[in-house]
Amino acid sequence: MGEAARVLDEINVTPFTKVDAAEMNARFEGVSTHDMLADLLAGELRGRIAAVSSFGAESAVLLHMVAQIDKDVPVIFINTQKIFGQTLQYRDELSERLGLTDLRVFRPDPRILAAKDTTGLRWNYDPDGCCEMRKVEPLRRALAPFDAWISGRKGFQAGTRQLMPRFEEDEGRLKLNPLADWDKERLNTYFAVHELPRHPLEAEGYPSIGCAPCTSKVRPGEDPRAGRWRGWDKVECGIHVAEKPGEEPVF
Repeated sequence: MGEAARVLDEINVTPFTKVDAAEMNARFEGVSTHDMLADLLAGELRGRIAAVSSFGAESAVLLHMVAQIDKDVPVIFINTQKIFGQTLQYRDELSERLGLTDLRVFRPDPRILAAKDTTGLRWNYDPDGCCEMRKVEPLRRALAPFDAWISGRKGFQAGTRQLMPRFEEDEGRLKLNPLADWDKERLNTYFAVHELPRHPLEAEGYPSIGCAPCTSKVRPGEDPRAGRWRGWDKVECGIHVAEKPGEEPVF
């Protein structure tokens, strides 16, 4: 039994399969994003699901939708301890604005950092290893009580995300990508209609915002995520991985 399956078994979570994800994609084809979320959050996934948010450039849209349906849905934020100060301020501002009642902040295990990143500079020579200990491992702990989780990825963000479905199987959990087919114009319209605050770094040339050492400004004409891990053959932190090299499983 794999580690992920063993953890799921220990906490009595019923695993979701790829077949389940495919059935969900078929079931909600053509259904609006809001109606799909309202159905699931108030229905079969009530109490079984969390939203995972980086509180990045476009996070307010999905968080606003979730909060309008149920402000008590847990929202998980991974503080890698390499986060921009502006992101932490935005997280607090947006959480207060939306009335989120269950913001859960997870951090890297200090014992792992002491053993594998004593200088705090692992990002500089092993970004995959840094992401594993600062993002992937904390998220795995954070998701332990849940059967499903919500991601804010969008297909337009990078070429590797263009075929992203609304539903995926992820380590035995159902993973929702409600904004998979939203484009930038639609997101901007939502911000304007609902008068949502923007992340302060977006106006400075950061359309995709991660950890400070591994995020740079994006030049005109580049993918929105071109500023992430610039200079490395790396497009995802490890939370979202491809089944085949260069492909998304179907951010």
